[in-house]
Amino acid sequence: MECWNCQSELTAAPVVCPRCGKVQPVPPGATLFDALGLAPSVEVDLPAVERTYRERSLLVHPDRFATAQARERRFALEQTTLLNDAYRTLRDRAARAFYLLKLHGQDLTREDAGAQRAMPHAFLEEVMALREALDAHRTARALEPARAMSEDVGRRRTAALEEAERALGELLRGGGQASALDAASQALARVRYFTRFLEEVEAMEEALAE
Repeated sequence: MECWNCQSELTAAPVVCPRCGKVQPVPPGATLFDALGLAPSVEVDLPAVERTYRERSLLVHPDRFATAQARERRFALEQTTLLNDAYRTLRDRAARAFYLLKLHGQDLTREDAGAQRAMPHAFLEEVMALREALDAHRTARALEPARAMSEDVGRRRTAALEEAERALGELLRGGGQASALDAASQALARVRYFTRFLEEVEAMEEALAE
């Protein structure tokens, strides 16, 4: 590829051209890992993510290009948007796992993800029982039992996330593709259900505090 401004040959996909300093367009198919110069991985170096994000954000912040030509203003906005998405997603352990699964063709963050990911009937019955119990605590304004449930579900969410990370690690290493993908998908679907339950408990706490 070459710089759109000075036509210098670019050996990588830099945010700005090393020769003329012009902001470059986001390459087709660029991932959030690419935005921060990282290889796809379950674990990331959080201080490095922070440092790279700040360095690259300073280079392409739209305010710096208020008087630039329209093309470069657009490129700066696109690069900034990708960087912000990468920073928000990759520094969060669960969001990073869901994104890795998405890179492998399964997006569980979509609203219709429940329909896409068939869960075991026993698990769905268990989730329904949890919600019914929480509804009863909410009606009775019983916060302490709800908090106890939240602590237990939080532990189960952590265990499910760890299970997903192990499967994603195997997937990234190229081993047992189909089985690893299914294991990661099943585990993250549980994380999704547990997260929603925890959010409901938080909402209950806020409502009772008013």
